[in-house]
Amino acid sequence: MATDPGLAEQQAPDSSGSAVADRPASPSTWSVLRPLVLRLHFYAGVFIAPFLVVAALTGLVYVFTPQLEQAVYTRELHVPAAATAHPLSEQIATAREVRPGEQVQAVRPGATGTDTTQVIFAAPDLPESYLRTVFVDPHTLEVRGDLVTYGSGQALPLRAWIDNLHRGLHLGDAGRLYSELAASWLWVVVLGGAALWIGRTRRERRARLLLAPEFRPAGRRRVLSWHGAVGLWAALGLLFLSATGLTWSVHAGENVTAVREQLSWETPAVSTELPAAPAGDVGIDRVHAAALGAGLDGPVEITPPADAGSAYTVQQVQRSWPTKQDQVAVDPSSGAITETIRFADYPLMAKLSRWGIDAHMGLLFGLANQLVLAALMLGLLSMIFWGYRMWWLRRPTRGGGRFGRAPERGAWRRVPGRIMAPIIVVAAFVAYALPLLGASLLLFLVVDIVLGARARRSTGV
Repeated sequence: MATDPGLAEQQAPDSSGSAVADRPASPSTWSVLRPLVLRLHFYAGVFIAPFLVVAALTGLVYVFTPQLEQAVYTRELHVPAAATAHPLSEQIATAREVRPGEQVQAVRPGATGTDTTQVIFAAPDLPESYLRTVFVDPHTLEVRGDLVTYGSGQALPLRAWIDNLHRGLHLGDAGRLYSELAASWLWVVVLGGAALWIGRTRRERRARLLLAPEFRPAGRRRVLSWHGAVGLWAALGLLFLSATGLTWSVHAGENVTAVREQLSWETPAVSTELPAAPAGDVGIDRVHAAALGAGLDGPVEITPPADAGSAYTVQQVQRSWPTKQDQVAVDPSSGAITETIRFADYPLMAKLSRWGIDAHMGLLFGLANQLVLAALMLGLLSMIFWGYRMWWLRRPTRGGGRFGRAPERGAWRRVPGRIMAPIIVVAAFVAYALPLLGASLLLFLVVDIVLGARARRSTGV
C-alpha cells in the first residue's frame, strides 16, 4: 500500500552522532506484518463486504430450496402409491405425445412408488444447461407436468431461479463476476481476520476471549470481540465455501478445471464406445433391469445412445450421504453391461470434489448440512454488520467526520525485504490463479495511493 513519509520511527543519535547504544529488540515478523494485514483487511471489509452480503443472502435462500421445491411442485414430483406400474417404455411414449418430434436426452425413473418418472428432452432453443422435463405417473400414465429444468440436478423453475440469482443475479456471465469476487476475497478476509484476532488476544493475554465474546462494557471493544470470536468459529466453514464456490466461477473456475485435468482429478465416466455397431436395441426396460441387476438402486438417470455405435449409460444420481454415483454402460443389442465404474473406486480428489460441491449446496447431509450453511451465512452477515459498526465507531466525534478512520498508511515500508519479497511472489501467483482478486487488489493499491496523495496535499507534508 502507499505510504505517507515520516511514519517510521528513527533512531535518535547521541551527542557524538552515533546511534543510541541500547537499541530495542528486533520486532517480530508478525509485529511488522500486522499493520499491513490490518489495512488489507480494512479495505476488503469496506469494499468487498457488499458483494459478500448479496452472496450470503441469496445463499441463505438457496439452502432451503429442496424443501421449497417439494412443497411447490408436489404434483409434478409425487403420485399416490399403487401396486403396479407401466413399463418404462410406455411412460416415455406418453411423454413423447406431449413433446412430439423432440429428442429424449435422458430418463429418470421414479425411485419409489410415490415418485413420478422424469422424461428429459433436449431444449436447443433455451439457454445452456436448460432442458424440458415431462413428469409421468408410472401407475396411470397420467402426465403430471411439463416444466423447464436446469442443470445436472434437475432443478425445477423455482430452485433454478434462486440458483441463478445466487450465482449471477440473472445477469449472465457478467453477473457471475460478483460471486467470483466474493469467493475470491472471502478466504483472504477470513485468514487475515483470524490472524489479527488471535494476535490481539495473545498480545493482551486474554486467550479466554478467543472464542467467547465479551458482553460488557458496551462500545467498540465489545463489537470487536463479537466480530473476532464469531469469525474464528466460522472460519473453517467460510474457507470451505470460498474454495468450493470458486469451482463454479468464470475465470478462477477455468484455472481450477485446468489443474484438475493436469492432475487427473476429473470425475471418471464409463466409455460408451462399442467394438461394433449394435444389431438392434433391446429397449430401455431391459437396460434399466440390467442396471438394477448390477446394483444401481435408488434414483438413476438413463441416457440413450448418442449414435448408432454407442451404448446406453445408467448412473446413480443420489448426492446425499452415503453418496451413490455408480455408473454402467449397457450394450443396446444384448442388454449386457460393457463397463462399470463404482463411486468407491473414484480417485480421492474426484470424491472430495463431489462431496465438496454437494456440501456447498446443502445436499450431502440433508437438513443438518442446511442448518450449518444457514448458520455460516447468518454468522457472515453478522460479522459484516459488526465490521461496519466498528468503522462507524472509529469516526471522528468532532469536525463533522462521517466515516471511521482507516488503519495507518505506509505499513509496507516497515516490512523487511526478506519478508516482503516472498509476499510479493505469493501475491503474484494468487493473482494469476484468481484474476478478480488480483485486479481488485491492484485497484485497492491505486485507491490507497490516491488517498495518500490527497492526505499529503491537505497537510502540506
